Amino acid sequence: MRILVIDDSEDGRDVAEAMLIAAGYEDVQTSDSAADAYQILAVGHSTAAKVSPVDLILMDIMMPEIDGIEACARIRGEPHLMDVPIIMVTLLDDVDSLANAFVAGATDYITKPLKRVELHARVRSALKLKSELDRRRARERELLEFLATLGDRRTSHWIDEGTGLIIGEVAEAYLTAENQGGGDLSVIALGLDRLEALRQILGDAAAANIVSRVARLVRAATATVGVVAGAYRNGTIVLIVPELPRQRALDLGEALRAAVSDLRIAEPEATCADHATASVAVVTGRVDSSVERIHLLTRAMAAVSRAAAEGGDRIVSEAA
Repeated sequence: MRILVIDDSEDGRDVAEAMLIAAGYEDVQTSDSAADAYQILAVGHSTAAKVSPVDLILMDIMMPEIDGIEACARIRGEPHLMDVPIIMVTLLDDVDSLANAFVAGATDYITKPLKRVELHARVRSALKLKSELDRRRARERELLEFLATLGDRRTSHWIDEGTGLIIGEVAEAYLTAENQGGGDLSVIALGLDRLEALRQILGDAAAANIVSRVARLVRAATATVGVVAGAYRNGTIVLIVPELPRQRALDLGEALRAAVSDLRIAEPEATCADHATASVAVVTGRVDSSVERIHLLTRAMAAVSRAAAEGGDRIVSEAA
């Protein structure tokens, strides 16, 4: 992992660099000013690289000429740097500057004097976030490349207007595409419990609005994860998550189930909960072919239907 330390104080740079190297981060570069950092990061260059030269920036807020807040905003304005975590280094009582730094796009902060354990924890957390964002961007590129092969570029042909997600059949086609490699795969299916009953009681428009609200929740909850999410006409939402450990897939599924319940969408004439709930099925396995990938999807869809029939508002899991 490549880390850039920006601090006008030589002592500050040396301390941060030493702590990072001691933690095993050997690729540490230092800069004594924002202007110098701009050169390293190719900020403002028309021929700037499409890929960031660093994975993390540790930057002091208080610097002469160009302070850390201005520098943070400028860095965030560069497309190739927009996902790079920026940890601001600040004095304990510099609350106002810290607030402005977050507005400018800072990811996290740490106070002076630097403490080894805290620095290591903040850096680990930031780099984990960067890894998840990289995975998400890679999945987006793969999906766009796949959609381009379908031949029709019109969004209406592969995006469900009600949810903003790709339609379920396109998600299936992506899942079974021949260019998909083998490896670990998780498929998460989320179904709104008693949706058809709600449709009959409230009408199609109200039921569609509930599905739309849940879809927005799904998009927000998976913003930093490399997920392909699709929506079916019956309201079921599927998430295709390659290379995610089983426990993390379960955690994501449980977070989605709880978040739907927390929406507290009123459900009239309900015999169970007085608000809308969801059932979630998580199926994980190692797959090497399109047949195995689609098998995971069909198992997840069947499992979420069973969970709903057994009372709903629960998560079930299977290992393929």
